[in-house]
Amino acid sequence: MFDTILIANRGEIACRIIKTCRTLGIRSVAVHSDADRDALHVRLADSAVRIGPSPARESYLRADRIIEAALATGAQAIHPGYGFLSERLDLIAACEANGIVFIGPSTAAIDAMGDKIRSKQIARDAGVPGVPGYDGADQSPEVLRAEALRIGLPVMVKASAGGGGKGIRKVEDESELDGAILAAAREAQAAFGDGRLLIEKFVTRPRHVEVQVAGDRHGNLVHLFERDCSVQRANQKLIEEAPAPNLMPETRAALHDYALRLSRAISYDNLGTVEFLVDAESEAVFFLEMNTRLQVEHPVTEAITGLDLVAWQIRIAAGETLPLRQDQIACTGHAIEARLTAERADEGFRPDTGRIALWSEPEGLRVDSGVATGGIVSTHYDSLLAKVIAHAPDRAGAVRRLGEGLERMVVLGSATIRPFLIDALRQPAFLEGRATTLFLKETWPDGWQPAQGAEPEVRAVAAALWLATGHDGGAPPAGAGPWQSLAGFRLLAPAGRPATTHLSVSIGDDRLRLRVESHDAFLRVLGPDGPCEIALRRAVDGIGWAVTCGGVGSPAQALRDGDGLLLRYRGFEGWVGVALAVEAAAATRTEGGDGGGILRAAMPGTVVAIHVAEGDAVTAGEVVIVLESMKLFMELKSPADGKVGRVAVKAGATVAAGEMLVAIEVAEAVAP
Repeated sequence: MFDTILIANRGEIACRIIKTCRTLGIRSVAVHSDADRDALHVRLADSAVRIGPSPARESYLRADRIIEAALATGAQAIHPGYGFLSERLDLIAACEANGIVFIGPSTAAIDAMGDKIRSKQIARDAGVPGVPGYDGADQSPEVLRAEALRIGLPVMVKASAGGGGKGIRKVEDESELDGAILAAAREAQAAFGDGRLLIEKFVTRPRHVEVQVAGDRHGNLVHLFERDCSVQRANQKLIEEAPAPNLMPETRAALHDYALRLSRAISYDNLGTVEFLVDAESEAVFFLEMNTRLQVEHPVTEAITGLDLVAWQIRIAAGETLPLRQDQIACTGHAIEARLTAERADEGFRPDTGRIALWSEPEGLRVDSGVATGGIVSTHYDSLLAKVIAHAPDRAGAVRRLGEGLERMVVLGSATIRPFLIDALRQPAFLEGRATTLFLKETWPDGWQPAQGAEPEVRAVAAALWLATGHDGGAPPAGAGPWQSLAGFRLLAPAGRPATTHLSVSIGDDRLRLRVESHDAFLRVLGPDGPCEIALRRAVDGIGWAVTCGGVGSPAQALRDGDGLLLRYRGFEGWVGVALAVEAAAATRTEGGDGGGILRAAMPGTVVAIHVAEGDAVTAGEVVIVLESMKLFMELKSPADGKVGRVAVKAGATVAAGEMLVAIEVAEAVAP
């Protein structure tokens, strides 16, 4: 067994691997970029090594620097986690050249499955059915277009290399085909250094079901049951569960059989996952791809089997045989995992960044996290912060436990998709186990939005808590009410009249004036929606509050943040702008529009490509600029016909959310 392992990754998966190393008595070495110098995985490891600047291509994707760190710290093995270099042959070759063990499958297995085109050919030879499509060597756009039309729309245009939802486009209309081929190839080249594509027939109502497999270097091979990962956005998973619900016994058995057939065909020798599409109506099974690494969603398999899959990986890499035979592995209960990402689900899952002002995990559930209070969410890496996992004797119990846990979880600062996840778990299609990969589109065709109707109450509670937390952001003195910290605003109290303060409160672009009166046992907040009586009491943690609003009690968490308040209250989680209305700027400030010709960054990120120059004529819908943030690409299009008046950025520049990128001089309409 190894005594020192270097973890060539970051975030929650690095923290997860460190925990198993501790259990096995193995010294752990973390690596970090400049952006991650104070990250949680760096603090948890026994030692840590800087490997470069913040961009992944200059740090976590540098195999040479990973090897240098391993040699400098005496690491005998490297665990790559998932993503980054986990399926890159250059890291394995460097490990072999330096006498370091790579904790993963053989080079041959990774090579065979890393190319989606080749993997489908191997699957066919092994008797594993695949989705009808094209995976030929001729990659000219003309051939790809012709093959897509031959197969019949809708089709999926997919990158041959890589994974994680990158380089994938669904095409339903012939007019979209050329653009999808170009965009998928460009994204694949940028993400994986390989722009080759394949075309697959789109299964109309697909479920995404995958089988966990494990093999050793002595010829032993087992499956560890299956997982359903159908709830996705942009081809990236959001909710995963094991076992997959509502499958016929023969379908479940076929999935296990196909996964083992393919794994035997390549003599698989570590942890891996074989992914399938299952037609929701007929339950026909189609091979999709094989991931030759640890999956993000491995905790649900651990929950139903009681096994530590990272420990299995380490023991297999050390030359040991599999700990159990197939007949010794049992599935117990049901487990569900929700991926908590730093995104705004109400804005099309736009990535969000910033400082995490408060991070509080729910007791009673497993939480695999890579952040803590005070951590920074940057634009350089993907948006996954944590995974919340619930296990129960049955599926209904697991769903209920996960929903309750997410309700108790608190994240203030960077936005997360926690409210969306809670809502998704309550939808009939999910509760009944009928979710397909179309779940989001069918459930929220116009995009997910939080429940309406609570905003007036949120404003009122925010106003009360802003006053209660004090101007210095701290708590008022013990035993004091909110108004005891605001002596200057109690001028009317000696006369027997309630003290009153006027506040300007904003959520998003909407700003309202509120009047707050102090009474002996409560605050009365008056605004356009009428009066609301609020009583506040500190929770024992010093940050939480017990709020009684209109006679109904609810918990809340609040922290002063700049010109406002970070608030979590009854489904709302975000920033509320609050200022004394006597401040003229705060009382009169409005958010002016730019007009129709200004393209601004919808999220912080990096300018990948600029397709126009000043003076160029553009048409409405033409792609003007491409922005990348957290490995997601966004094409910004001209809002109207016109001429480019100004290009305010250069390719490669880092931009903030809201920053102007391009100004379009909109052409005037010609009168008929």
